[in-house]
Amino acid sequence: MAETHQFDGLILSPSLCELGEGASFEAETGTLWWFDILGKALHEMHLATGREIIHRLSVMGSVVARIDATRQLIASDQGLFIRERSTNVLTPYAPLEEDKPGNRSNDGRVHPSGSLWISTMGLKAEDGAGGIYHVSGTTVTRIFAGISIPNSICFSPDGETGYYVDTKKNLMMRVPLDRDSGLPTGAGSVFVDGSSEPGGIDGSICDGAGTVWNARWGEGAVDHYDRSGKRLARYLLPAKRTTCPVYLGNGRLGITSSWEGLDEKGRADDRLAGSTFEISVPIKADAEPAFLL
Repeated sequence: MAETHQFDGLILSPSLCELGEGASFEAETGTLWWFDILGKALHEMHLATGREIIHRLSVMGSVVARIDATRQLIASDQGLFIRERSTNVLTPYAPLEEDKPGNRSNDGRVHPSGSLWISTMGLKAEDGAGGIYHVSGTTVTRIFAGISIPNSICFSPDGETGYYVDTKKNLMMRVPLDRDSGLPTGAGSVFVDGSSEPGGIDGSICDGAGTVWNARWGEGAVDHYDRSGKRLARYLLPAKRTTCPVYLGNGRLGITSSWEGLDEKGRADDRLAGSTFEISVPIKADAEPAFLL
């Protein structure tokens, strides 16, 4: 039976994000990045000092990836942009579903090859409105369609396996990949069937041992699964709508959360909803890869 661990961690940031998401740790600079998607803000925190900067955006960003010391890739409701770190200026890089103005970007992650998987969904989570795309350079290729709430995009450390979920269905899928491109090479299979359990399978990461850590929306938890999909442990958080884990180095895991959809009473009952947390867990992982232009 999976172990359950009570919260024994830190509130990394007291900034209450309506939809905290897209957490990414840049090992090169010791910086944690995450979004408030609906609040159109990119949060930057230097972990050694705890200094937090909030960058206001003109778009609903959901994924940030390092390009180099001066630039980042941003995925958003308006497409893909290159962000200049020094000025916060966004320059269009590649379109994403220009024919679907009612969609926005959601979960995504850079594959070890340097390509990007980025997902889309309807602004009101309409059934089947979204999909998942593979981005190599400026070539954008749809690889999965008909997804309502795409999440859990992550990759095995060797780049040969990809994961994703439609949170409305709660079936986390495992897909064989070409390690040199990040493109699927075969059909997916169910890795975790969470359809009969409460809460939603949200964002995930894959660690250096190939095990998966998943934020469980609505349950205030991060679940740890072995390589076969068996749940090893659950780590509880003091906010119910946990959204996205991120490896912070040295056995530390960061977790974003959300207050989206809560009424006044709901927010009063879940006062830390939207905070970003840190917990200590048995995890080791490689640094996140940069996106290759």
